[in-house]
Amino acid sequence: MKSWHITPPDAGLTAAIAHKIATKTKPLGSLGELEALAHRIALVQQTLTPQLRRPHVLVFAADHGIAQAGVSQYPAEVTPQMVRNFAAGGAAINVFCRQNGLGLTIVDAGVRGSFADLAAVRDEKIAEGTRNFAHEPAMTAAQCADALRRGARLADELHATGCNVLGVGEMGIGNTSAAAVLMHLLTGQPLAECVGRGTGLDAAGLARKLATLTRAVAAHPRVSSEPLAVLATFGGFEIAQMCGALLRAAEHRMLLLIDGFIASAALLVAARLVPAVLAYCVFCHESDEQGHRRLLAELGGRPLLRLGLRLGEGTGCALAYPLVRAAAGFLNEMASFESAGVSDDSGA
Repeated sequence: MKSWHITPPDAGLTAAIAHKIATKTKPLGSLGELEALAHRIALVQQTLTPQLRRPHVLVFAADHGIAQAGVSQYPAEVTPQMVRNFAAGGAAINVFCRQNGLGLTIVDAGVRGSFADLAAVRDEKIAEGTRNFAHEPAMTAAQCADALRRGARLADELHATGCNVLGVGEMGIGNTSAAAVLMHLLTGQPLAECVGRGTGLDAAGLARKLATLTRAVAAHPRVSSEPLAVLATFGGFEIAQMCGALLRAAEHRMLLLIDGFIASAALLVAARLVPAVLAYCVFCHESDEQGHRRLLAELGGRPLLRLGLRLGEGTGCALAYPLVRAAAGFLNEMASFESAGVSDDSGA
């Protein structure tokens, strides 16, 4: 597998960005988190006048062998059914992308079944779902590397169109289980603090899920803490492709929109491989999945929204994007005290 070469944004522009924000016609700090967001966008793009071009969301779908162990309220058949819903334009992510002007690509990273009849679905299938990691590794090292490459290639293609804002989302019954184990093994957080209700398990279902995942982790005592080994053993094809897309997009200095728990788990793997990827990230929301708050803390993420979302699909990216536009907009278009002829006693 290739090495990733992500260059952190040059901090030399930091003072100039801060000065431009501070001298806008407003009290210091009065735009709150939008000011921090504007600073990040400008630093990522290395300019005082950032431009958001052709924003796009990639939604990766895949099936998980661990779903056979009853860790989800929904059957695995829901994954291909939802892919068809995406292709028909009827899912939440379709609605929010249309409303907020984002492009959308649906990617079959490893769903059971064929979508050859659907031109709207990009075929990047690694296999017909992962294996059940309760008994054997979810994927081979070669499959994991292939998934990373495919995700990276999608980021390359978008960058070639002029896109400089990429959001990632997912669909896959059982993927909160994979994400929880990745979080547990890569952060050292207790598994019980990482495992949540997913698609809506009751208390008894949550207890079964935790017990199943505890046994699954114990079944692989020789797995190292090396990120790719953990990803191959417990991850999903959609998680691995998201990871590859994020890493390559950061190489291209694109702004990365991070969705909920599963997307954050993909970012966790990416950040353990190349920590510099975090400098390119906007954390769109804090989901209602139990482990997400702790995972955001591990990643140093400050979420833009807290809406109790737990849908996935990249919906948090599409919902937060108007705030990203607002941050770039005020930085570019709002008058300064000097240009507006307004008295400034702030000392800025």
